[in-house]
Amino acid sequence: MARICLINPRFPTSFWGLNHGLPLLGKKANMPVLALPVLAGLTPAEHEVVLIDENVQEIDFDALKGFDIVGLTGMTVQRDRMRDILLELQARDIFVVIGGPWITVAEDWFRGLVDVMFVGEAEETWPRFLEDWSRNEWKPRYEQADKTDMTKVPLPRYDLVPFREYAMGCIQTSRGCPFQCEFCDIIVIFGRKPRVKTAELVVAEIDAQHKLGVHVIFLVDDNFIGNKKAAKVILRAIVEWQKQHGYPLAFFTEASLDLAEDDELMQLMADAGMVAVFIGVESPDEDALRETKKYQNVRGGLIERVHKVQAAGLEVYAGMIVGFDSDDTGIFDRQFEFLQRARVIGAMAGMLSAIPKTPLYDRLEAAGRLDNAAADDPRIATNVIPLLMSREEMRDGWLDLMDRLYDAENYFERFDELFIKGKLPLASAKMRWLRKHKPLAYLKNQTLTILGALGMLVRLWTDPRTKPYRPVYAKYFRKMILSGRPPRYLFQFAWKCILHTHFATMTQQMVRGESRLVNT
Repeated sequence: MARICLINPRFPTSFWGLNHGLPLLGKKANMPVLALPVLAGLTPAEHEVVLIDENVQEIDFDALKGFDIVGLTGMTVQRDRMRDILLELQARDIFVVIGGPWITVAEDWFRGLVDVMFVGEAEETWPRFLEDWSRNEWKPRYEQADKTDMTKVPLPRYDLVPFREYAMGCIQTSRGCPFQCEFCDIIVIFGRKPRVKTAELVVAEIDAQHKLGVHVIFLVDDNFIGNKKAAKVILRAIVEWQKQHGYPLAFFTEASLDLAEDDELMQLMADAGMVAVFIGVESPDEDALRETKKYQNVRGGLIERVHKVQAAGLEVYAGMIVGFDSDDTGIFDRQFEFLQRARVIGAMAGMLSAIPKTPLYDRLEAAGRLDNAAADDPRIATNVIPLLMSREEMRDGWLDLMDRLYDAENYFERFDELFIKGKLPLASAKMRWLRKHKPLAYLKNQTLTILGALGMLVRLWTDPRTKPYRPVYAKYFRKMILSGRPPRYLFQFAWKCILHTHFATMTQQMVRGESRLVNT
């Protein structure tokens, strides 16, 4: 028997992390990292497993000496903290294994600091390593010969996850994406053929997290609709589960823009209680989309397709990128104008970066247009050398774009266009079902929604960071009340204020030079 501790390092402050908004929700982190409970679920029962997510608890490094194996995972943005942790473990002569997205694309990054490395997926290699370790015959490197069969994976050990500390839960229903975006490492790690869990497995995971107190679940697939037929089967199963349990959960996910081409799929997503979808739009310029091989985004008008997804009751969060080869200094204005017209409130705009092993990395390396040291430079934060502008022009233009996007008036103008004037049919499936089948539960839901929204707004109003934005918050609060929209829209307004507090605080700190540039 082995005592095993699996660690997820602390994330740096980032747009995705919602660091400045989480205290307003009484939470420590955005969502769990699935690698930990997944690996725990793959571990034979005779071993003891402890999970540590540094985002919700501190690491006691001396206590780790009591474990036989300490495992570390991490993404690209965690690589600096990963190195710090590995140095602490090495100083204590602790047996260390490492896996995850970053080590998979940068195998030499931690050379000399780890005993065993896992490249790619680990559903087969983790149990094999544990068998080897028990015989003292472990290898320094493990990599699966074949991709994981997602229909046969065991239930993750969600019982080891302190969900109360997180703003939401998360579930992965598939791996892989059929597209070929040049900058993306997903097709490198998981391949271009989507591998999908059965609907029964997905529902079992949903049920497990619901029983542990989760109210919102992010389906963290890099493209939930990579296999549309399979996605529809899963959605129909979720709809049935929601009806059986009184629609207790809200969902959101990531998908490609070709979602707009499938009315049935959008309707199923809305019926399942999905309220939002993150879409990689990347650029309003067709030249840039073709350059990066994002061909799925050039079939029809971008704004019209985004509006079509919104009209189905799904709010669109957009991933945007500046710094493609065809981008000149006018791209920042074009990005801003596109997002305002598209009514995209939450936009994650970043500078193009090249991840090792991606086609973009290989192309730019061959052209002599990579500066990997600059990716860790707090004044640059990307390894890409652009063609039609200097790195300083790209950085300054990106910062100005973010400053404009998260200017309170601009931000809530987009909110107004989508939720007040646009009357996005938010969560209509849930409310229709409750009104028809459980009228008392419907009234209770309305009351709790109002109270929850007011509680969030009170916390916002007493937070010193919101002082510069309060006149704008008050202006659009009045507009929301006078619009006569249902209570769930008031809750959405409060949630958007919290998001704005995070985005605006982080952006202003970077603009004023009070924090390093964070390109995520």
